[in-house]
Amino acid sequence: MDVQHFERITAFIEARLTPLFEAETGSERGFAMDDTSRALRALRNSVLEAGAVKGLIEKRETAEPRLRTVIDQSVEHHWDVLRGIARQWEDHTDFRREFKRHAWELDEAPAQV
Repeated sequence: MDVQHFERITAFIEARLTPLFEAETGSERGFAMDDTSRALRALRNSVLEAGAVKGLIEKRETAEPRLRTVIDQSVEHHWDVLRGIARQWEDHTDFRREFKRHAWELDEAPAQV
């Protein structure tokens, strides 16, 4: 699992969400207090939080074994969150097969830049 996997899946989801914050959608750019705006903000915050694993992945290399296990579990959890969100657009032309894969499957296939 590497940072590029997270960057790609986060970018894919963001590309689906960003247009929903535009005035044409009628939700006042997602910043109003209507339920649609609140849901969009909550989803975007979840994506941003789950995608922010760069520091964890970097620390993993020098971490002691017990901490490395915790880091691995955290990274896997964040990947699962993003994977579940991205799969809502599984039929989209930009959807990548790697977005369906489990974290342990990606350990065997480093990201291609």
